[in-house]
Amino acid sequence: DKILRFVMDPADGRLTQRHEIEVSGGPAPLALDPERRRMYVGRRGERLMSSFDIDPDTGDLTMTGTVPLEGEPNFVATDRKGNFVFSSYYFIGKVAVHPLDESGALGGPAVHWLDTATGAHSIQADASNRFVFVPHIENRGPNAIFQFRFDEVSGELTPNDPSAAKPEGADGPRFFFLDTEKYVFYTSNEQGCSVTAWTFDRESGTLAPVQTVSTLPADFDGHSTCSQIQITPSGRFLFAPNRGHNSVASFAIDETTGLLTATGRVEAEPVPRAFGLDPSGSFVFASGLESGRLTSYRVDDESGTLTPLETYDVGETPMWVLPTTLP
Repeated sequence: DKILRFVMDPADGRLTQRHEIEVSGGPAPLALDPERRRMYVGRRGERLMSSFDIDPDTGDLTMTGTVPLEGEPNFVATDRKGNFVFSSYYFIGKVAVHPLDESGALGGPAVHWLDTATGAHSIQADASNRFVFVPHIENRGPNAIFQFRFDEVSGELTPNDPSAAKPEGADGPRFFFLDTEKYVFYTSNEQGCSVTAWTFDRESGTLAPVQTVSTLPADFDGHSTCSQIQITPSGRFLFAPNRGHNSVASFAIDETTGLLTATGRVEAEPVPRAFGLDPSGSFVFASGLESGRLTSYRVDDESGTLTPLETYDVGETPMWVLPTTLP
């Protein structure tokens, strides 16, 4: 029940712990506003969501507001203007939109709660702030990405047409990233242990799958699931951890088409559920849910492959990793 704050050396990725803040209710997930001055924290055990101001000089957090929730949040993110917070709910099959006041604090009731389906995992708006996507896994969910239109003035979500995009197999889309230059959308697939590239129609706000590549070696026959997804700021490399195989898979992204080529895997701590990429794209940090440790990796500028650096004890059940720079 705490959030640890580290300072990263930009030369070698080395971390030094500076502070910890007690936050009850199992703090995770985490998100920043577009200006990186505020943090939003889902508190799954207590069904709450809180806002914090970030001190730009020290990185210290000050809680500014808390709102009750109908379920345990799996993912939180602001809209592109920083006026609303989206949240998704795996077990109750819903998403919510909460307004923020002029200071960026939570406090008011949700604009609305919207039923989707069990297995709702992540939720984010596209760069235009007109469309919102919610992947749902396959095992307990409909194996689809729900597509919405977003009113950035009212905060209302309405189903797009079509209302969902389906992968070609029983892949279970979980987390996603949208490349705003190539207009390619990428998902990590929980059940499929794979990554899918989707075309994104920026006029209609709809998706279509074009390529799926496994995150696992061909000879692996054990149980594994994918977790999160990260892409370097250059748009050249993509990373996705495997929970079970306990590795982080690397991919090169074609600069023209956006299609993927697997480039290898590197060993990770047991059950690498959460991981993050520093804003420069030079270092990856992956935490082991079962080990309570965090490993840092250097990203090769030419190939995108990962080299392990240091491992840190961070405490039981690390649930989120959020590297950032302060304004």
